[in-house]
Formats: sequence, C-alpha cells, structure tokens
Amino acid sequence: MAFVVRKPRSNITESQVIDFIAKQLAPYKKIRQVAFVNNIPKSPAGKILRRHLINLAVSSPKARL
Repeated sequence: MAFVVRKPRSNITESQVIDFIAKQLAPYKKIRQVAFVNNIPKSPAGKILRRHLINLAVSSPKARL
C-alpha cells in the first residue's frame, strides 16, 4: 500500500500512481492500493511513524492489509 500526499490543485488518481510505480519496480513489488493523505506523520527526528500509517490503513474502510 502506498500513502501519497498530493500537491495543491493536483488531480492525480489512484490508477495513475499504480501505473507509474509499476514501470519503476519489479512485478512482485507492485503496489495494490493507494491512500491519499494530507501529510505523512513524522517524529521530531524526522522519521516516518509507520505505526500511525498502519493504524490509518486498518481504520480505513477501503484499505485491506
């Protein structure tokens, strides 16, 4: 699953993200879902807080891990 932050006034779709990533990665690494978020949660040290993203994915009705 990919978490994507859109730029202001961007209209990129889930299928466009999946197609772009499919060209960049090996077939077994392809993403199957895209979630658009307002921001990526980070710690004060700047590290991505993966547990917050996992909680977001589990609580989302569209997401299935």
